[in-house]
Amino acid sequence: MVSNGFDLSTVHWRKSSYSNGTGGECLEVADGLPRVVPVRDSKVPHGPVLAIGAGAWSSFVGAIRSGGLGR
Repeated sequence: MVSNGFDLSTVHWRKSSYSNGTGGECLEVADGLPRVVPVRDSKVPHGPVLAIGAGAWSSFVGAIRSGGLGR
């Protein structure tokens, strides 16, 4: 699959460690692409992929870890 010019056919997707396995609202991310972090809905693995800039993703994860998003 190619998304926004990125070849995603060989990436390894991993599910969020916060997923509970009941088929709820789960995200999968792929590692290993320079400058972007592909994100998709785990329930729709062949659906659309959002390519988020690595810096923006890092800021987002940091905000979650610090409680800055109002868990």
